[in-house]
Amino acid sequence: MELSEDSVREQLKNVIDPELFVNIVDLGLIYNVDFAEMEESEGKKVLIDMTMTSPACPAGPQLVGSAKQFVGQMEGVEEVEVKIVMDPPWTPDRMTEDARDQLGIF
Repeated sequence: MELSEDSVREQLKNVIDPELFVNIVDLGLIYNVDFAEMEESEGKKVLIDMTMTSPACPAGPQLVGSAKQFVGQMEGVEEVEVKIVMDPPWTPDRMTEDARDQLGIF
């Protein structure tokens, strides 16, 4: 699979929020995926901006670690940087219809 924003987002669907049991993409926690060239390497650095459902989210470190692990396994990825951003704040409006269905939010 070619390294792209879509392929990274697809890989990030493997990261499940341990409290809500929904993946972080469908929850709307991924704000941005970008790439940077690596010096002295053919691999790319993947830059991910993500948020949490709340600033004090206890699962934050676990979600960041899992995101780095899953994306780091992708072919062509040399390094993964996850930056936690709180602006704009997360709201349930960012969730996909699948996530809303899973959580019973209509």
